[in-house]
Parts: sequence; structure tokens; C-alpha cells
Amino acid sequence: MTVLASNLKPSGSQLLPRHVAIIMDGNGRWATARGKPRTFGHRAGVEAVRRTVEAAADIGIEFLTLYGFSTENWKRPEGEVSDLMGLLRLFIKRELSVLDKNGVCIRVIGDRSRFADDIQALLKNAEKRTANNRRLKLTIALSYGSRAEIADAMRSIASRIEQGELSASDVTEDLIEESLSTVGMPDPDLLIRTSGEQRISNFLLWQCAYTEFVFDEVLWPDFDRKHLEQAIENFAGRERRFGAVL
Repeated sequence: MTVLASNLKPSGSQLLPRHVAIIMDGNGRWATARGKPRTFGHRAGVEAVRRTVEAAADIGIEFLTLYGFSTENWKRPEGEVSDLMGLLRLFIKRELSVLDKNGVCIRVIGDRSRFADDIQALLKNAEKRTANNRRLKLTIALSYGSRAEIADAMRSIASRIEQGELSASDVTEDLIEESLSTVGMPDPDLLIRTSGEQRISNFLLWQCAYTEFVFDEVLWPDFDRKHLEQAIENFAGRERRFGAVL
């Protein structure tokens, strides 16, 4: 196991975020800068995922959520989407045994019905196989959009009201949270976006109400443990007031 940087504290410390979410951006620009097709960047991005999961587990992060494929990404050229689906298949098949052995619990959020049957089966098997692992809870957002997630939650609650199971006065923030796909997970303490873009692109809108943001100029394929530690150090230097005056 890699030794923690001296100024990073183990799990449970106020200085270490319990839940880190990452918007992995910049694969296409990374490839273009090298005169390569965008798919070349996506392949390099898979290596960055591997490094980041390993680093997060070593550092002691409890929850890591990666924005892998948004609902908007389906609008990309057919060839690029096909290549991304191939990389998803390859990643699960190649990495599942290693992730399981290293105590990583996998969870997938998003509309997986849009994926091919074999990918749906791979995702279900990955979740089932790693369900009892506790070292790191890895959530991958695939075919995910936060507005759709919230709309689904509202439909679920509305249906329960129609059936007489709930009344309008029962609708609270806690009930909404229990109806989201992230139920059981703490809200992200820290959200990192690579590539220098400064927006959250329909990612965990409800959950990020009091999340600290770090926007890093590095393109995702170049992201490594050093960048993760720097973001955590940035987080550790902030005063989180959650709307209160301390």
C-alpha cells in the first residue's frame, strides 16, 4: 500500500473527505493535442480511472463517485459511443477481479436500460460480486443525468401519494433523498472536475448542495494520485460552514 502524503490524514479525519466525486473531462482534447482520434483519449482515460481508484483506496477515501457517461453523451457520434461501450465492457471484464480482490464495492447509477443486454449483465454481476466489499465504495454514473434522476424520484413519490401511501405533507428533504439513486450514500464532500471547465454538467445536482468544488486544469488522462492529493489538500484548507456562521 502506498504511504499517505505527510499532510493527509487517515479516514475519519476532518481533513480527509469521506466522499469524493469526479467529473472526468478532457479525453478528447488530450487526444487532439497529440494528433490522435478522440477514442485514443478515452482509452487513456481508462488508465486514469484505474490509477484514481487505487489512489483513493490507499488514501482512505470511503466513497468515490465517477461520472463515466452522461445522458447527453448518447448524442455523440455513433462510432465514438460504440467505442466507449467497448471500453466499458473491457474495463469491467479486466478490472473486476482486481477490484473485488482489493475490497472495492461497485455500484452503478443511471438509466442502464439504454445499454446493450450484455453490458447490463456485466454491470449487474459486478455489483453482485462486490456487494460485501468495504474498503472503497465505488459508484459509477453511467447514462446518468441528475435532472432525470430527480424527475424519477418525483414520479415515484407522486405515485405513492396517488395510491394513498403518502400525503403531500409527508414530502420532505429526507423522503426525496431516499428516492434518489444515491440512497444510502453520504453527499459528496469534494467534487473535482478536470480539464479546466467550471461547471457540474447535470451531475449530482441535489447531492452537491454543500459540496466543495475543485476545478483542475489537468486533462483526465493525465490525472493521477498527485492531482487527487492536491485536491484533497485544497479541500482540507477550507472552512465548511454549511450556511452557518462559525
